[in-house]
Amino acid sequence: MIIIAGYTLREASKRDAVVKAFGEMIERARKFDGCLDFSISADSVDPERANLFECWRDQQALNAWRKVAKGPRVKPGKAYVKLYRSDKAEKPF
Repeated sequence: MIIIAGYTLREASKRDAVVKAFGEMIERARKFDGCLDFSISADSVDPERANLFECWRDQQALNAWRKVAKGPRVKPGKAYVKLYRSDKAEKPF
């Protein structure tokens, strides 16, 4: 399993528009074979922060998605994102 998680920072006045711009891509990703979850959302505390979370079945699924992803053209903000690899998932509760 591949997890990509972290956040980006943008000017507070632009953050919500940037998050919204990714809506169509997120819808496509969630339907894509191998995508377990995909989210880009406004942070509830920091007005400059947009949170990113992706979960993929495996590296092959992520690689296939990246070939067709075609996200919106937005100026990149500061990104604090990491890729994690795991071979196990458990119920948290």
